Amino acid sequence: MTAHSAGSFILVINCGSSSLKFALFSASEAAGSKPELTHLAEGIAEQLESESAELKIRYQHNKISIPCPGASHEEALLKIVEYLNGHFDLDNGLIGIGHRVVHGGEQFSDSVILDDAVVQGVTACSDLAPLHNPANLKGIEIARQAFPTVSQVAVFDTAFHQSMPQHAYTYALPYSLYEKQGLRRYGFHGTSHRYVSSQAAHFLNRPLEKLNLISAHLGNGASVTAVRHGNSVDTSMGMTPLEGLVMGTRSGDIDPGIFGFLSSKGYSADDIDTMLNRESGLLGISGKSNDMRTLIESAESGCPRSQLAIDVFCFRLAKYIVGMMVSLDTLDALIFTGGIGENASQIRQQTINHLNQFGLSLNPETNAQPNTSDARSIHSVNSKPILVIATDEESMIASDTFRLVCGSPTREPQKQEI
Repeated sequence: MTAHSAGSFILVINCGSSSLKFALFSASEAAGSKPELTHLAEGIAEQLESESAELKIRYQHNKISIPCPGASHEEALLKIVEYLNGHFDLDNGLIGIGHRVVHGGEQFSDSVILDDAVVQGVTACSDLAPLHNPANLKGIEIARQAFPTVSQVAVFDTAFHQSMPQHAYTYALPYSLYEKQGLRRYGFHGTSHRYVSSQAAHFLNRPLEKLNLISAHLGNGASVTAVRHGNSVDTSMGMTPLEGLVMGTRSGDIDPGIFGFLSSKGYSADDIDTMLNRESGLLGISGKSNDMRTLIESAESGCPRSQLAIDVFCFRLAKYIVGMMVSLDTLDALIFTGGIGENASQIRQQTINHLNQFGLSLNPETNAQPNTSDARSIHSVNSKPILVIATDEESMIASDTFRLVCGSPTREPQKQEI
């Protein structure tokens, strides 16, 4: 297929331990207005380094699968670039590459242009996110080698939460552990919480800096954030993504004494870490699945443990939503986002049922409707606003990348079917 004419393209990369996710955006500039970002293509290379490795791409309503058995991250990126170059003139038009980086510690409170010093800073944070930062660094290294003349940007999951006040991020541990080891609450999903907060301001037609919002990002990983006047002031995840809500396979908050108890029963530190991160949460309670869709179907078929997993999930979520109100002047809107937040009407209803006494209630008809837009309201006439907003972390990364590479703000990313 003939490649598109040269333009200004932003490539977004999210590198995991066995996967490489990407999205491509174009930047166009209309006369008298700020540049716009348009989503062009996206995809993921999964199960890398195995015989089942496969590259899946979505472009112009087409879904393409390319088997690449045994492919490394480097080989996957080359295949992605080869495909994209068949449709877009990246050689002449690629102006920036944005990377998702999970943990920036206290060093990074905003997205930054990547250089050797930044790479060293990300490396220094790897102890705080040993499962994520090394993989993110691998993606950075590969992309810098493949595109040595293209400006690249690091966008941190933790950066948005660096505005939290000290009383919100400090653990009640010996203070020397914070000073010497960096033990404190950092928070995650910041790119998503920042994106949906800005979309809520647009939907409500009010300045973000005058709004008080609670954002609930609910997926296999889940977190709640209080956003006051555009800034994160509290969040449920902590030093790691294990703290807070019940999640797909993560326990969320538990009694710290459980660790010592299990140790006395012969469990090693690695055993307990694996249990809390990979064998707990919805999967641990139900014994069936970490997928909320599967659990809802199972509960409707009469499985009591699947129903219990749902009940615990919704109850813990409601408690955290109420807790976030302490950090706000008032509540202007509650936002549901993420795969569960956007699509599971039953979970939204059961959660809000716990919150009726706090001025929140749903319109059952609008709540039950499938998503047909990027943002919609689902609250009853007497309720404070409750919104469902589709998150788009890749668009936020692309926007930050364009801002830093070109030194210019962008308009809100424009979604389109790809």
